[in-house]
Amino acid sequence: MSTVELDHEFVGPPDAPVLVLAGSLGSTRSMWDPQVAALRDRFRVLRYDHRGHGGSPVPTGPYTMEDLASDALALLDRLDVERAAFCGLSLGGMVGMWLGAHAPERLSALVLCCTSAHFSDPAQWQQRTETVRVDGTGAIADAVVARWFTPEWARAHPEQVDRAMAMVTDTPDEGYAGCCEAIGAWDGRDLLGRITLPTLVLAGANDPATPVTPHAETIASGIPRARLEVLDDAAHLATLQQPQRANALIAEHLAAAA
Repeated sequence: MSTVELDHEFVGPPDAPVLVLAGSLGSTRSMWDPQVAALRDRFRVLRYDHRGHGGSPVPTGPYTMEDLASDALALLDRLDVERAAFCGLSLGGMVGMWLGAHAPERLSALVLCCTSAHFSDPAQWQQRTETVRVDGTGAIADAVVARWFTPEWARAHPEQVDRAMAMVTDTPDEGYAGCCEAIGAWDGRDLLGRITLPTLVLAGANDPATPVTPHAETIASGIPRARLEVLDDAAHLATLQQPQRANALIAEHLAAAA
């Protein structure tokens, strides 16, 4: 398996514990701006772009979840990070589950945000893959961003919505499609019971992409001693829509796990 060198940013006190942030399909690491601003004084925050996204290389797909997780491990190796807390949203949360089951010695804690261990209709991902390869990410951007934020919040924050649209449309078509294929093939349900790390599951109460029932509840009930917190008035990018509450829960969880 061949890894790629992920584009990343690493900020914070050199002697602070490391926190890795991994984002959603169609995003860049800028989606974590509110978390970096709030947490960089207490943690050494490492955020990166998945393969095929942002400034990272765009190998030809399909990709697998193991590919994406191996990229993250290779990044930790290059930066001489032996162990880190890992916070992932959506696709990033799937990577976190894979790492929690397969490389627990590299992680100190998990935060799994607005994510899923399995989608019951993988055909939807095949259809999205085909659409993007034929028509580009611009063809799906409106529908994607509509799932990211509640309508009321979107109307009140048009500049944030514009930035989100730009993230999706700027994502390379092959990178987006390759990650869609990874998600379509993903089934982490059998991995959940193997995860023994302190785990916080964050969900958006209004998330249409990975609704609390069944997605967050399946993860929280499958991982021993996992804790589920639901953020009100938040859709799929709950950490961006409700940053203060999300930041407080993340910081509290990591402090308890230390």
